[in-house]
Amino acid sequence: MSTLYFPKELSWLAFNQRVLQEAADPNTPAIERLRFLGIYSNNLDEFYRVRVADVKRQIAIYEDTDQAQYEHFTSLLTEIQRKVSGLSKQFDSVHRRVQANLRRYNIHILGRDKLSEQQITWVKDHFRKKILMHVAPILLDSKVDLLQRINDSSVYLDVALHRAKKTKYAIVELPTSTVGRFYVLPPEKSKVKKEIVLLDDIIKLCVSELFKGFVKFDRAEAYSFKITRDSEYSINDEIDESYVDKMSEGMKQRLIAEPVRIIHDLDMPKEMVKDLRKRLKISSEETVQAAGHYRNFKDFIGFPNPGRSYLEHTKLRNIRNQTFVTHDTVFEAIQHKDILLYYPYHDFTHFTEFVRQAAFDPQVRHIRLNIYRVASNSRIISSLVDAVDNGKKVTVVVELRARFDEENNIAWSKSMTDSGIKVVLGNPNVKIHSKLCIVTREEKGEFRHYAHFGTGNFNEKTAKIYTDLSLFTCDPDLTEEGIAVFDMIQNPYKKVRFNHLQVSPVNARSKIQSLIRQEIQRCTEGHFAQITLKINNLVDKELIDDLYRASQSGVKIRAIIRGMCSLIPGVKGLSENIKVVSIVDRYLEHPRIMIFENGGNKKYYISSADWMTRNMDYRIEVGCPVRDPEAQKIIDDMLELQFQDTLKARVIDQLQVNEYVKRGNRKKLRSQIAIHSYLSKIEKTY
Repeated sequence: MSTLYFPKELSWLAFNQRVLQEAADPNTPAIERLRFLGIYSNNLDEFYRVRVADVKRQIAIYEDTDQAQYEHFTSLLTEIQRKVSGLSKQFDSVHRRVQANLRRYNIHILGRDKLSEQQITWVKDHFRKKILMHVAPILLDSKVDLLQRINDSSVYLDVALHRAKKTKYAIVELPTSTVGRFYVLPPEKSKVKKEIVLLDDIIKLCVSELFKGFVKFDRAEAYSFKITRDSEYSINDEIDESYVDKMSEGMKQRLIAEPVRIIHDLDMPKEMVKDLRKRLKISSEETVQAAGHYRNFKDFIGFPNPGRSYLEHTKLRNIRNQTFVTHDTVFEAIQHKDILLYYPYHDFTHFTEFVRQAAFDPQVRHIRLNIYRVASNSRIISSLVDAVDNGKKVTVVVELRARFDEENNIAWSKSMTDSGIKVVLGNPNVKIHSKLCIVTREEKGEFRHYAHFGTGNFNEKTAKIYTDLSLFTCDPDLTEEGIAVFDMIQNPYKKVRFNHLQVSPVNARSKIQSLIRQEIQRCTEGHFAQITLKINNLVDKELIDDLYRASQSGVKIRAIIRGMCSLIPGVKGLSENIKVVSIVDRYLEHPRIMIFENGGNKKYYISSADWMTRNMDYRIEVGCPVRDPEAQKIIDDMLELQFQDTLKARVIDQLQVNEYVKRGNRKKLRSQIAIHSYLSKIEKTY
């Protein structure tokens, strides 16, 4: 491992270990513990699709061209596999403890071997009436290319149909998207006892019924497996293809990309594993892994609560912003002052109302919005369609390459175009990741702009579980430059100058570096200098080097980093003035905040960009200064609560072992709950 940078892939696994810690924590409500195991599993799937796939590509690229790089990535892959193996053992241990804990609350997850005769009768009847119609087996022969027939979003059963000395194989996809994964069994004796069976076990129990009359066999056995594919894809550069068509073709390529991981039941027979590897054209031993009985554990994120409400997190009341509430329109409120909201504590309907009112306000002339991820049933897009019907000009920039949301965004782009919205399909060279919405009104014969600058997506669903900041402003310095961002997207070769906003890839890196240098300069002049950061990932080596230089100059640096952190804090002579913590709790920490001491006249920024090379140089991102003193105080106070967290904060040290922050004699403080209380008092909704 480098003495200057912690490998980002191993740091990502350290983050996922923090998620696993939440599942292991006995203070986490029982059902939530199981759901955290689902989050861990979902994260690991994405890790293999993106991070492991990339490492394997690097190995293939350098194998015959650069021995040093080849050995580096080969060693890294070995270390990844070692770490994942250790985490998998922890996962299995935590899973057993979580199930035992659920049984204390009379919630039992039953395998098919634990079902009573009465339950088996119910399961078979339910299978025939509700599930069978959704199941279509694939009988395997030499004509079936299995690699092209299966995808990595589903769980499959590999079925062996035995007759005498011959065995035929078939594949069955679990129809979880149409019939669900979890079934609460009818109570037998006690209504208090809740028993749940998974779809996997229902189909395994009834698997023979799928093939009777079609295949002759004496005995059937079924074992689950799933594959994880490389998430990258190539796009054909034929000139006569539209951008949407290219993206659609890219999605098809992803479906047949070579698997980077195959997981199967621990007790799957060796001959079945061998046959599966052959059909999936797998030669690498480490690609195939044996694990527990349930694949796609990510479905457990939606595990039902058949018991008491205290088995889940108590729902926190949504907070209404008083400035919005006390004005007749959102535009009057924003004219009164800049408004800073913090989701999911604040009600996201403040933003949807911003767009809804703009859709029918007679003074509104133009609505501009960029989309990265939106909800499948988006009220925001419905309002934009209403705006067109009301004669407004609407321009929506859609990023088709939002990873794992490509299909959704392609569908939305077509739907909006059909509705009369001007859809701009991003930029082929850079992803558009900014969270920007601007409404233009005609007031007293002049145009006035109202802008939203945010750290999170315009997504009603994720706004309930991600923490993110939204700034509403009509400050012309910021709104005019916001419009310039939209102009830059539509005219990528037009040179644009930004004096106030941090815009990637134009000036974000240089502005951040300039702010760091200013702190260094003030520190060398004998003034107190400090940088406070809250970001998701810190892996850009150039910016890390800048922070190292600041630390060596005496600048105090403190950071809250949820995910990957390649910076190594606390190294004498290098980073001894840098302290980093990470917070994992009921909400996913997602804001990007920067505060520079600036000789006592602090500068505050919120941004859509993490400190990663891709965000600085290969994406369109927007960072916005926060100028309102009340908003600045709110940011200060909320960050202080997070730095004082004694329950959910972990120390990011040189080895990233995820020790919890030591509480000492300080009171217990859980920052997410404390922030909700703090904002409730400010908004007088206590």
